[in-house]
Amino acid sequence: MREALHAEWTKLRTSPGTIWLLLGIIALTVTLSAAATAAVTCASADCGQDPAKVSLTGIEFGQAVVVIFAVLAMSGEYGTGMIRLTFTAIPRRTTVLAAKAIVLSGLTLAAGTVAVLVSVLVGRLLLPGNGFTAAHGYPALSLADGSVFRAAAGSVLYLVLVGLFSLGVATLVRESALAIGVLLGLLYLFPIIATVFGDPNWHRHLLQIGPMTAGLSIQNTIDLASQPVAPWAGLGILAAWAAASLLLGGLVLRSRDA
Repeated sequence: MREALHAEWTKLRTSPGTIWLLLGIIALTVTLSAAATAAVTCASADCGQDPAKVSLTGIEFGQAVVVIFAVLAMSGEYGTGMIRLTFTAIPRRTTVLAAKAIVLSGLTLAAGTVAVLVSVLVGRLLLPGNGFTAAHGYPALSLADGSVFRAAAGSVLYLVLVGLFSLGVATLVRESALAIGVLLGLLYLFPIIATVFGDPNWHRHLLQIGPMTAGLSIQNTIDLASQPVAPWAGLGILAAWAAASLLLGGLVLRSRDA
């Protein structure tokens, strides 16, 4: 495993696209979080907005870069033919997949932590000027607040799980464009489809099983009883999607030619 980890770290570290994709995760997340924070207002007490969730809005879009990053980590090698050299050097294919998952998770964790911390800081600075004040029932955002810390830490874990989910799908599909299309569809189509159903039970169930809608429930800090799924349970659903994709990807990786 040590040799596999070193090899995967070297490949990602020396790839010219890695640093730009990691910076893209941070830049897109922070920029869109700041835009959402600047746009929302609270003119009266208990205006129904969740300040922590608003300040982390960019996660919904930064995850698209995580998808690209994770897919290229696997399918990029199939595109160049390097995967044959990888499997020649390390014949245990599941070891290669595990090493990719560990290195990918570490890099996504680092970029996600920076993106989330800056987004929360921006929210702390901007939200009071938009009416989110103690007088309206909204204290300043602080990681010392347990619910805010859970939303922030959970958002970082969300990005890591999206990366693992994407790696598993890329292992199954191999082709970069197709894998990215499948993943973006699975992430973004569930909430769209849910709005089509007039039946509130179907609407709620679709939000509960969708990888994005379930996973992002970790950001909710108010009115938890009215949400389709509890915060940690929702993140667990995304973890199940990620585990299933990696398990299937590992099985297929072992049974077919490179």
